[in-house]
This record gives sequence, structure tokens and C-alpha cells, in this order.
Amino acid sequence: MPKLTIDGKEIEAPAGTNLIEAARRLGIEIPHYCYHPGLSIAGQCRLCMVEIGNNPRPQIACNIQVAEGMVVRTETAKVLATRQSIMEFHLINHPLDCPVCDQAGECWLQIYYMKHGLYEPRMMDEKVHKPKAVPLGPHVILDAERCILCSRCVRFCDEITGTGELGIFQRGDHSEIGLFPGRELSNPYSANVIDICPVGALTDRDFRFAVRVWYLETAKSICPGCSRGCNIEVHYNLRRPHHNQGRRVARLKPRYNREVNRWWICDAGRYGYKFVDDPSRLLLPARRADTQADEVVWEEIIPLVAARLSAYRPEEIGVLASPQMANEDLFLLRRLVDHLGIPNVDFRVPSRASGDEDRILIKADKNPNTRGAELIGLGPRPGGLDARGVLRAARERRIKCLWVLHHDLLLSAWPEEETREALRALDCLIFQGSNANGVSPSAHYVLPSATWVEREGTFANFEGRVQRFWKAVEPVGAALPDWEIIGRIGEALGMGPLPATAEAIFKALAAEVIAFRGLSYRELRDAGKPVASS
Repeated sequence: MPKLTIDGKEIEAPAGTNLIEAARRLGIEIPHYCYHPGLSIAGQCRLCMVEIGNNPRPQIACNIQVAEGMVVRTETAKVLATRQSIMEFHLINHPLDCPVCDQAGECWLQIYYMKHGLYEPRMMDEKVHKPKAVPLGPHVILDAERCILCSRCVRFCDEITGTGELGIFQRGDHSEIGLFPGRELSNPYSANVIDICPVGALTDRDFRFAVRVWYLETAKSICPGCSRGCNIEVHYNLRRPHHNQGRRVARLKPRYNREVNRWWICDAGRYGYKFVDDPSRLLLPARRADTQADEVVWEEIIPLVAARLSAYRPEEIGVLASPQMANEDLFLLRRLVDHLGIPNVDFRVPSRASGDEDRILIKADKNPNTRGAELIGLGPRPGGLDARGVLRAARERRIKCLWVLHHDLLLSAWPEEETREALRALDCLIFQGSNANGVSPSAHYVLPSATWVEREGTFANFEGRVQRFWKAVEPVGAALPDWEIIGRIGEALGMGPLPATAEAIFKALAAEVIAFRGLSYRELRDAGKPVASS
């Protein structure tokens, strides 16, 4: 590998590495706007100027690759003066929008101005005015006055999605980003242009004027929208601590993982979190007698559910788990059904709507943990029935008690009337999930679950990569993580004491299921690890 010196520090970097990335390895930041590691080199912003060797003119670091013996200086008087002049150029026509700009607090124009700006501007003429608050599509708003023409958004639509909706139009200081005639920025990844915009030119219509970024906290997580398992950050609002005060999760942002999603996430995953603070959330456990549903506490409902499960022969009980559940939940559920000897267990409930899929990230399977459910082994036991067979047996009154976890069976691919008939025929219907759906109003017992942002756990994506997600906000109402609900029921049925944490369950899972052997929360870290069989 070529060996070079940057600001007096020697480093070896792979051939083909540009100077921005090489300096980053040393902890040296070279300011830049147009450069993005996932896009082609444009060299438009000119901010990444550095001095190289004895060359009398500074050169852009984004388009210079490392070479043997190269000597690079990033903080000389000439470099700093050049940066100051370039910042002045970028700010000549930039509006004084910071007090009302959604990008304030995470804007690289602000950040670099504070470090490299010319604090006594010389611009005395009227600024060039351009269109403001222009919708480009369902998710993106353009403020052309704020745009510094870095072209990141244009290159993203050309190179990543291949949809080519955006271009740079006009010339000189009248140049501006815009849509080609008859086009709309509505590709499945359109909101990524908001993430990569270094200034406040492209903002999120959903997040617009919602909350200042300095009121937000961040938790690492995994997108539950499909089996890809994109790495994300959950940005949540500490000023909205309670469910009845509005939206706590302010937005989801992609988190870099080279093996899974790189820098991107799809729009469906980005905006698929609204159920977390939806009015349909189940807040308290409930039991129904005849047509009356009464809310109760966990200490009352757990013994009731346990008593009903123990009142039937194992073959009279059906359990429909969900690949929306974490590995910890599924493993504890497997232990419970094996403890009770229940043979009729499945997690495969086909959706009525066929899922979309593409070549970039989106997978047709809209569950985050189908692979985990397969590896843990939550299929029918010997002689047991699959999900369709369970409903058929319920209609024939051979299945008398059904425990449904998260599924809305009325939205499955099976005939709706047959499903309704099966639910009506049951002696006991237990529903466990985070939100009310078509099944929950018919349930004799309702057990409210915490959503994935209200707890910690792991998912295994379609490739068998096990990835952690962390707790961001507190559960609403009395909702509990699925593993805790299952563990409490199991404790009441003599399965053993309730595990203390999700991590303790994962440790037991790794010891018992061969595919997970050798894994631990510490081992998974931020990027996850593949299971042994993948």
C-alpha cells in the first residue's frame, strides 16, 4: 500500500483511496460538501483544498488519490485562506434562514462557517432570489436559495436509483436544482437526498418544523420493515415523553453498515414507524366477557391466561407466532410451547398483498425476523398443524384455544369469512400485539406488547445476519416486551423464573440453538454477525 504523510503523520492506505478518506483514518477532517463516499466524484464545491508537495496551488482532496511518498498539508495558511474564500463564495447568495431552517444544528454550512468563515462579509449587493418551499415529491421540499449546488442529490438519482429525476438548470449564479419536466421525485429511495444534502436545501416534509434537532436523542436500531434489516438511527423527542403528548419518534435515519444497507434506507422503512405512537396502540391488558371488555393489570391477567392454557389438552391449543417478533421472544415462546407440549405452532401467515422487491435494498418479505423464526424452529411439532391447518381445525372445533401474536389474520391471503368463522368458533382467543387490529376486538384476552423502539433485542435478516436494536423510548401504557409477557405466562405455568433481561435470553438461545452458537450482545456490536449456518 502507498505510504504518505498527512500533516506530519505517516499512514499507509490502499491504492485508489482519496485524500479525504486517507486523512479520515488519521482523525483529520478535510472539509467538503460535494464529496460522498457512496457517489462519484464531482469536484464542484472546491472546499477540500489541500497543499501537496511543492505544488504552488492548492488541489482538491476528493479527486486526488494516495501515492507513494506524497506529502499533504491540510492546515497551512494558504489552505485556510482558500477555504475562507470558498466559504465566502458559497454564502454570497445564501439566505439568512438559520432561525427557521430544519437543518439548523446539523448543517455543514453552519459548522464550516464557524470554523472557516469570513466573519465580516463583503457582499453589499442584493442576493439572488430563487424558489422557496417547492415540493419535489411526496417526501422532499426544495429551498433553492439555500442550495450550494454540490450535486449530491443529482448523482444519487442518477447513480443509485437510476431514476434521474433531478438536474441542475440555468447558469452562473442563477443555477438551481430542479426536476426534469413532467417528473416527480417519488422513487422508493427519494428521502435519501435529504440525508446527503449538506445544507438545508432539501428538507423532509414529514419532519418539517416538527422539532429542533438539539432536542433529539439517538438510539441505534434495525428497520423492521422487511427482511433486509437495514441499520438505522431512531431520533426521538425527549420533550414528548408520554403517549398522549404526540409523536415521540421524530424520524428514522440510515446508519452505515457496509454488509447490509451501506448509507441508504428505503422510504417505506423510513416512514414506517408511525404505528409506534398511533391512537390504535394497546395500552392496558384487557379481558372480555360476552361483549364487555374490561381493562385489568398484569398481575390479574397473567394467571387467567395461564389457567386457560392449562385447561385444554395440548392438541386443542394453537399458537401463531410472528416474524415481527425478536429472537428473544421467539426463543422463549418455543420453550413455552415445548414445555406445554403444544404441537400446533407456526409463524407463517401469508399476507394478502404481495410484497415489492428491487435490486437495491427492498425485499418482498416484509418481516424483519423470518430467518430467526426458522432457525429457532417455530414450525409445527411432529403431528402438529401449520397456520392454515390451525384455522381449519378451529372452524371444526378441534382447536379450542388460539394464541395469536401480532398477526392480523383478517388481512391474510386466506378467505376472510373462513377466518372470521374460525375466530367465532373458539372457546378462548388470546391476542398479543402492540396495536389493535382485526383480531384484537374478538379476543377474550388482550396482551399489549412494546414496539421495537421501546425495548432491546435482535433480528436475523434474510442472509442470517443477527443484528441488535436498542431501546429508545419507554413503552406506552402498561405495554411490555413480548419476551416478558411470554416469560410471565411461562413462570405461572411452571416453566421457571422470568429471565431478567433480553440479553440473558439471548445467552440461553446461543447456548441451545446451534446456528446462534458463539454469538453474544457484545460480539454482535453495532454491525451484527452472521449465524453459523448462513
